[in-house]
Order: sequence, then C-alpha cells, then structure tokens
Amino acid sequence: MTETASPPSSRIVCSVIIPVWHEADGINALVSHVRRVALPDAVEVIVSDGAPQADTLRALEDAAVVRVRAPQGRALQMNAGAHAASGEVLVFLHADTVLPEGAFASIRAGLNGLDGRGGAGAFRLGIEGGGAFLYVVEKVANLRNRLTRTPYGDQVQFFRAAYFRLLGGYSAIPLMEDVDIMRRIRQRGDSLALLPQRVRTSARRWHAEGPMRCSLRNSCLRLLYALGVPAQTLSRWYLAYTRKS
Repeated sequence: MTETASPPSSRIVCSVIIPVWHEADGINALVSHVRRVALPDAVEVIVSDGAPQADTLRALEDAAVVRVRAPQGRALQMNAGAHAASGEVLVFLHADTVLPEGAFASIRAGLNGLDGRGGAGAFRLGIEGGGAFLYVVEKVANLRNRLTRTPYGDQVQFFRAAYFRLLGGYSAIPLMEDVDIMRRIRQRGDSLALLPQRVRTSARRWHAEGPMRCSLRNSCLRLLYALGVPAQTLSRWYLAYTRKS
C-alpha cells in the first residue's frame, strides 16, 4: 500500500527503492545521501517498509519520499516499491549501503552501453569498516562476480523498468531473490552492466555474528542454493541458525 507519493515535478529517470526493516535511526541520512549523489538530476526515492509498525516510514522527514507499506520479505518489499515507481530505471538500494559519487550517470552509461539484449547491472562490492578479513571477502566476491556475472543485492542491482517487468520482478522467495533474478538473466543470455565503481556496504552484519562465521554461513547458503536446495528450506535453516547465535 502506497501511503504517500510526492516525487519531484521534473521528469523522473531513476527510482531508488529502499526496502527497510526497523531502519528508523539511519533512514533520513540515507535519503539525504541519495539526493546529494543524484544532483543535479531528479530522482524518486521510495521506501518500502515491511515492518507492521511502519516505524521507518514514520521517521521519514523528506516529504517527497514515496512511502510504501508492504508484506515482510525483501523480495516482496522491493516488488511493491517497483510497482509504485515512476522512473525509467529502478535502483534497489539496501539500507546499509551507500552509493559511489556519480552513481546515476554511471548507471545510465552502463545501461546505454549494453547491446540489444539486457537491461540490468550492479556495482562492485565494497565493505566499509571490515578490517583485513572482510577486505579479502570483498576481493573474492568481486572476482566471483566477474567470473559468474551474478552480483548480489548489496551491490545495488539496477534495471530498466520495462526489463524488470519482463523478468517478472524478484521471485517471492524468502532468501536468494538477488541471486535468482541474476541467474534468470544469465539463462536468457542477456547482457549485464557490471560497473567498476565500488559501493560501500556496512560491515554491521559481519560484526554482529563474527566475520568468519557470517561469511562461512553465507557461502554455505549460496552453495546449497546452487545445488538445488529450495530457498524456503534455506530460510528455515537460516532462522534456526540465527536463533542459536
């Protein structure tokens, strides 16, 4: 459900969709960051809140932000945000990630540089404040991206809106929605714009669990998904794991 839709009056080229779950403390700084990086262009910012309390939406100070209440689940929240979007390009930004300078010009150039097939891309991964171990994790992840062309959601996936609709959006699965949509693009044989600029993703997830433990768990989940274990099963295992942590 869209509560407020007040984008800037000029033509919207990019819609930035931010799925959130109890991110009231940092959401206004993130919205301001997106506005600053976008200058001088107009961008539409959409915050899609999956929390029943909608606490992140209530904390928003920017009246032009499009506020969306959605069912819990990152895929569902991103699809709901995409449904409310007006832009020609959809940019999916996690709440703990910030964009590089010139991000929107790079996105447009990357999409314009694709051949006739395809309409999606992502940035290089950067982990902010992670230390030596997470620096290695970052480098390995970016090497894997170049080899497999399957960037993750924390690399800021973006799509031409028409192409995103052609793909059917994100699959309504509890985990691996970012891997799934990139896998479908690869299976279609479509081109992908992998930009050289580095986003900055917070290391808070790794620090909360321990960098090595978190990285090992993530690697195991990705491997099992690649071997055909359903995302629903992985989600149950993930929830059981986090309860024990």
